[in-house]
Amino acid sequence: MKYILVTGGVISGIGKGIIASSIGTILKSCGLRVTAIKIDPYINIDAGTFSPYEHGEVFVLNDGGEVDLDLGNYERFLDINLYKDNNITTGKIYQHVINKERHGDYLGKTVQVVPHITDAVQEWVMNQAKVPVDDDRKEPQICVIEANFLFQLGGTIGDIEGMPFVEAFRQFQFKAKRENFCNIHVSLVPQPNATGEQKTKPTQNSVRALRGLGLSPDLIVCRSAKPIEMAVKEKISMFCHVEPEQVIFIHDVSSTYRVPILLEEQGIIKYFKQRLNLPIDDQPSDLLMKWKKMADRYERLLKVCSIALVGKYTKLSDCYASVFKALEHSALAINHKLDLMYIDSTELEHSTEVENSVKYHQAWHKLCKADGILVPGGFGIRGTEGKLQAISWARTKKKPFLGVCLGMQLAVVEFARNCLNWKDANSTEFDSDTKNPVVIDMPEHNPGEMGGTMRLGKRKTVFKTQNSVLRKLYGDETFVEERHRHRYEVNPELTHCFEEKGLKFVGHDTEGNRMEIIELENHPYFVGVQFHPEFSSRPMKPSPPYLGLLLAATGTLNAYLQRGCKLSPR
Repeated sequence: MKYILVTGGVISGIGKGIIASSIGTILKSCGLRVTAIKIDPYINIDAGTFSPYEHGEVFVLNDGGEVDLDLGNYERFLDINLYKDNNITTGKIYQHVINKERHGDYLGKTVQVVPHITDAVQEWVMNQAKVPVDDDRKEPQICVIEANFLFQLGGTIGDIEGMPFVEAFRQFQFKAKRENFCNIHVSLVPQPNATGEQKTKPTQNSVRALRGLGLSPDLIVCRSAKPIEMAVKEKISMFCHVEPEQVIFIHDVSSTYRVPILLEEQGIIKYFKQRLNLPIDDQPSDLLMKWKKMADRYERLLKVCSIALVGKYTKLSDCYASVFKALEHSALAINHKLDLMYIDSTELEHSTEVENSVKYHQAWHKLCKADGILVPGGFGIRGTEGKLQAISWARTKKKPFLGVCLGMQLAVVEFARNCLNWKDANSTEFDSDTKNPVVIDMPEHNPGEMGGTMRLGKRKTVFKTQNSVLRKLYGDETFVEERHRHRYEVNPELTHCFEEKGLKFVGHDTEGNRMEIIELENHPYFVGVQFHPEFSSRPMKPSPPYLGLLLAATGTLNAYLQRGCKLSPR
């Protein structure tokens, strides 16, 4: 097993996840089996209880793991399915060690950070790196590990919780042996506007801090706004004690699809072949060439499709990272550039205050000019009335619409209020005393706890009719398996009332009790799904519900269906 550790320096949000994913993509293109691990130093057991504004979206895996959004990057780039144990947190490690102590596994010894916590980290990494992630069930050959601790100016480490992990990998590099362990350090080369000069000192200090803790970078990946000059590369090489070919530059590009290409062009395949003694050719396979064609095509797109995303966490785009990627994958598949307009759903709710009135009109202007409307998942009552307004607009004006999770539930509430005339219809999440509880809590969790207690992970949805747009988009399959994350669902006792008026429940769970897919008759595209199809979308395999939304928004859905769900030649 070969291990590649990716660390970061100078600032957070520098792109370690994209770099780690891109390195994995390059090695997979060389015919190697690749897996990935993300290390987060926070004390939480997992990401399930985070506010979206804390760490962005919560990504859900097939096994129900609620993990960091970077695992979504790994899955999308590498086209693999990871597990909850591929996301290691301080909370998980300490819980594991404490459980062992309670069971008497340490034979009465004093349990300490060194060696017990550091040993647990190393054992977890080695065990999880062996878990197959591909359909052939073979053990991976390469494990890319992204460590979310930060080496900043002044030689300090960003998070004190990360120190045991640093020590664990200082030891691990000797346990794995040099030919099996490689450290890549991602740093920032800022360029102040005042001078226009690219500064190397932050990178020098960051590498010095890393070395001071016992880890020496084999590759330094320098991030910058603009391409970096050769003199800067030579300076970093000199003061960071690496060869010039060990300094890689990644400047800001139009899309992340270009990053693996930039890495490959700078000889990273040849370097890994020599440094880790890999049985690969110097040239990439057809897979990386497909990435290059995709990146080239992305930059040549001329047609634009606008989608209004109506949510409550719109101030931070990472809150809807997978939704954005799923839309982007679909837009690219039909040769369109995505224009995603974020609309705060609270701003669609009328206000008499002057400032909010301006926002109200601006939000409605965006909604009205959009080619399609998307209402994603979420929790809590704030902003729900604005989402209901957007759904009503999409239904009555025949705008293509996709509701995901809460978006589907609110579509049912809106239909009940305005088509069934159940004016007080609501979800019991928002009004426990409503006389028409069209969305109810269907327990599949442990009351009294929050983390990991929802209906989570991959579940089967069975189509109950052949006359379904979504079934056709899924390739006329009798069932699909998608990932879930919710507590509330459509009340199955009331579905007949909706179907009589044209809102069809075309997909159920295997028992027929849980409503999974809705479709509205006599509408270009009005679809709701209880699951989260964005989590399984891939750059070259877009999610069918999102693809359907983009096709309908560009007026090409019927033609696509008539061609047997085949995209027109590019």
